[in-house]
Amino acid sequence: MKRRLVATVLLLSLSMMLLTVSCVNAKETGTIRIDPPLPTMVSSPAIFDVWVQPSADPTTDPHIFLVMTESCYLALTGKVKVEWSGGFVEITLWSKETVNSVKVPPGTTPGAGYTVASLKDHLGTTEPIYWAFVPFLSGPITQSPQSFTVTLPSTAPKMLVYALGKTGVSLLFNNRVPPTIPGFVIPEPATIAAVAASSLALIGFAVRKRKQI
Repeated sequence: MKRRLVATVLLLSLSMMLLTVSCVNAKETGTIRIDPPLPTMVSSPAIFDVWVQPSADPTTDPHIFLVMTESCYLALTGKVKVEWSGGFVEITLWSKETVNSVKVPPGTTPGAGYTVASLKDHLGTTEPIYWAFVPFLSGPITQSPQSFTVTLPSTAPKMLVYALGKTGVSLLFNNRVPPTIPGFVIPEPATIAAVAASSLALIGFAVRKRKQI
């Protein structure tokens, strides 16, 4: 009887511990922010700030998560480079993924990964994606913004920038940038030309209207 009571107490204690960890993970998932969140950039390198939201815990073991289209990957003319105060990394190893239901990167808690389908949607592509997941920064991500630079040498640039890390005692990556606000998408040259032509047309229309008035 006494053994059963001890076993029951231990089981309840373990359940409470797991529940607490789950609550912490759920609270912290998605508190990392990157600025600018989703600009349209036509040149590289691009400078960003990364931090965690106010009241959020510091995020340790920060990793940068880069995702590009297959066209962008095949058009690379050099190594993608990420620089920050005190260090840099040149990325040479990229993983290819085609299955929409798969979550990347590995080593994340259930709510901290990104589905391939979601990443393709943000990139506006049906092609396979290529991704890299490497450590960056010289310390944890805190509420104080830290700057970093991404250089993308591709003749068809189109890439997303995310950041992940760990909070509390988690051994898995349990914090991330929300999937709806990735770092940036650089439009392909055809898109840039179309946007430029549209802008010129609007400017010309405005000038004509002003002359008429």
